Amino acid sequence: MIAEKQYIELYEQCRGMINEHSAALLNEPREQAYNDFCHLGFPTQKLERYKYTNVAEAFAPDYGLNLQHIDIPVNPYEVFRCDVPNLSTSLYFVVNDRFYDKVLPKASLPDGVLVMSLAEAAIKYPHLIEGRYGRLARSSKDGLNALNTMFCQDGLFIYVPRNTIVERPLQIINILRADVDLMVNRRVLIVVENGADVKLLFCDHAIDDHQFLATQVSEVYVGENAHLELYELEETHVKSHRFANMYVDQQRSSTTTIDNLTLHNGMTRNRTDVTLSGEYAETKMYGCVVADKQQHVDNNTLIDHRVPNCQSTELYKYVLDGEALGAFAGRVLVREGAQKTTSQETNANLVATDTARMYTQPMLEIYADDVKCSHGSTVGQLNEQALFYMRQRGIPLDEARMLLKFAFVGEVLDSIRLEPLRDRLHYLVEKRFRGQTMEQREQCQIHSSIAESRERKTEGQLSKCEGCKLCK
Repeated sequence: MIAEKQYIELYEQCRGMINEHSAALLNEPREQAYNDFCHLGFPTQKLERYKYTNVAEAFAPDYGLNLQHIDIPVNPYEVFRCDVPNLSTSLYFVVNDRFYDKVLPKASLPDGVLVMSLAEAAIKYPHLIEGRYGRLARSSKDGLNALNTMFCQDGLFIYVPRNTIVERPLQIINILRADVDLMVNRRVLIVVENGADVKLLFCDHAIDDHQFLATQVSEVYVGENAHLELYELEETHVKSHRFANMYVDQQRSSTTTIDNLTLHNGMTRNRTDVTLSGEYAETKMYGCVVADKQQHVDNNTLIDHRVPNCQSTELYKYVLDGEALGAFAGRVLVREGAQKTTSQETNANLVATDTARMYTQPMLEIYADDVKCSHGSTVGQLNEQALFYMRQRGIPLDEARMLLKFAFVGEVLDSIRLEPLRDRLHYLVEKRFRGQTMEQREQCQIHSSIAESRERKTEGQLSKCEGCKLCK
């Protein structure tokens, strides 16, 4: 347990400091999480759910941690703009692992709706936190959960009361900001009470050219007849490592839609577990990955049908270029007695180069006999006949390749119900593909040195998020 040693020693030395800068409810499970981490360590590739990502290797470097909560001189409302045109959102920021509360949106929320620091909520509204924090994300079951619970001091809390409809989407931007290599441990707790309706947009960005390692554990409770749309967009950079575990519990007749999109990253490992605990609940999960260079994206999902008459749909699509590595492992579990279950799971992948790699593992585990379930996966390359057809009609090769890639992921993008967000993501994904095309041209030395210089400048802009002033 070489990689684990530095974190165990750090916790033993700094447990008092960690507790001092957090809240009592967040401190209560720390010692048990510490014991669990000492026992479990980091998940190894011998474990089925982690076979495609070397976790210990990612955590081996010596990252800094801001355990004293020293203020970072940044006003995200001034240096960052991530607004989607024509999409009116209530905009909030989490800087590293702390909720930014010095400036808040002017638009008022419906009565009783809370968007705030998790540590502050644990002090002001303990009855909303107690019994929920750490219940879904058990530290005894996953070493990353244990590590996050050991070190997390703050995060985000979203609460939507019973029968409350939040018309304006809530947009939360997670910003990684530091002057040195940094590790952050962020916690998210979302509670959508019975009959409530809310749309959430999470955007991950890194605005400094340093190594970042972020762990995030999210616990999401969706009550009876509640509706939740949750969109996650990652646009960080190649020096960023993201390990995110999300656990969702759905009650009777609830509906949850989760869209996860990775457009820029270094290493990303997402785990999403959804439990259908009440009859007539419905889950829709979509994922889109665009990766090149040596980027690594590993999505691991579990949809647990525990009761009858539930429905789930899952669609993930990858486009891999360069030497990128993609992995998808999706398991649909239909337990004994979960009759009348309907489930469809699909993973389709486009591997555009000989050096990119894709691992896919869709799984069905069924213990009921009256169900309609299907699963499948495909891995292929660009259609040469389609490329030939398009070139015959005057479309340049690079443009034809880009159009085919874009059309391939269109089904996932079209699943987004917020029209302005959908249009914006169409633009961002197309822009991402055009950036890959320019880099390939540069590598092949097709153009003159003047043109290459111009493309290098353009490609550099394409690899950045558009809203950050530091990127302009």
